[in-house]
Amino acid sequence: MQDRTKLILLILFCVLFAGLFIGLGLTADNYQYFLSRRVPKVVAMVLAGVAIAQSSLAFQTITNNRILTPSIMGFDSLYMLTQVFVIAMFGGFSVLVLNAYVNFALSVVIMLGFSLLLFSFYFRSERHNLIALLLLGVILGQLFSNISSFLIMLMDPNDFASVQSSMFASFNNIKVELVYPCVPLLSLVCVSLYRMHYQLDVFWLDKDNAISLGVDVRKVTMRVLVLSAVLIAISTALIGPIMFFGILVTNLTRELFHTYKHSVLLVACSLSAVGALLSGQWVVENVFSFSTTLSVVINFIGGIYFLSMLLRNKVT
Repeated sequence: MQDRTKLILLILFCVLFAGLFIGLGLTADNYQYFLSRRVPKVVAMVLAGVAIAQSSLAFQTITNNRILTPSIMGFDSLYMLTQVFVIAMFGGFSVLVLNAYVNFALSVVIMLGFSLLLFSFYFRSERHNLIALLLLGVILGQLFSNISSFLIMLMDPNDFASVQSSMFASFNNIKVELVYPCVPLLSLVCVSLYRMHYQLDVFWLDKDNAISLGVDVRKVTMRVLVLSAVLIAISTALIGPIMFFGILVTNLTRELFHTYKHSVLLVACSLSAVGALLSGQWVVENVFSFSTTLSVVINFIGGIYFLSMLLRNKVT
């Protein structure tokens, strides 16, 4: 089956479950209320799916490793630390917490500042090693998590209730006010990544071959890491952290689309992620009647798939 046919099937799959999610149960009496609740949720899942998929795919390409995602750099932990620190210092009724736009802007600025600081130290050395950067990201991510846990232990119970909603992925507690402002930001980042697809294709040939073919490896790596930070900020702000979703979607897409072209893989990963979120949430709500959550199912399946990749030695 050709890649174009597979993409069309993925588009139809996403449209089908988006239609089921929005239209099931609508009547002339309740359609205004249901649409006001369901449409932002669908848009949020679309935005989060695209953000997680594209950031994970681009990050795996520049690291040449199929089990790494931007969360390994500590971005999710840094986002959580930002939320916990703001509430611990200013209280749960601060404008930095209650105003979703200010809170999101603060989180994006801090994550971009962290990424630029980390990468500037990394690229300052002549013999920079990406594995050393990843190891530093793992250490800092654990440090951020430990600091967040310490602050939560000292926090007032009322303030803890304010931060608790951001600690776990939730598709029923989406920040609706952030959904539509994130659309132009995500579109800008996705266009920037797509315009780099030729350079990302060359990264498959390893760093030395990419340099010999005229690719500015340092510049492309910096841009991908910064754009990934913005994408992770968008997805985490909308639905919360999901640990294994990026690994699961990107690797399944690569097994379905046997191609090296990122012009195809970026679109395919995005459609696969959106389809997985929409269909999974629809099944959770209509089949399991909210007896479980989609994030639990994703982490369970993703964890098993992650272990299977390690056992099959498909980490690169």
